[in-house]
Amino acid sequence: MTPNTDTPPLCLLTDIPDGNAIEVEALVNHEVESLLVYRHGDEAHAYFNVCPHAGRRLDYAPGRFLVRNGTIICAAHGATFTADSGDCTAGPCRGDRLRAVPVAVHDGVVRLA
Repeated sequence: MTPNTDTPPLCLLTDIPDGNAIEVEALVNHEVESLLVYRHGDEAHAYFNVCPHAGRRLDYAPGRFLVRNGTIICAAHGATFTADSGDCTAGPCRGDRLRAVPVAVHDGVVRLA
């Protein structure tokens, strides 16, 4: 995916520990949104910071996420999501998925695509 160089950077890839996630705020569809940005090697995946089960935030404290072995765990009800795809594999919203936000990494910078 090609980054939109007209948009400000979301973060640097190096801001995210490999295999973990951070929160960033970004203008998406003319609204400021909280996003979870997950890093896997040289790739990044972004999702709205909202669990599809009850519409609550995924983080257990502002900007702090439970990420283990390639999964994101919702702090509210324990729903488990595959970090690379956003698919829910366990918990109350099994079969649903996180809402992805297209991003691209170019020269170590993560931007909206």
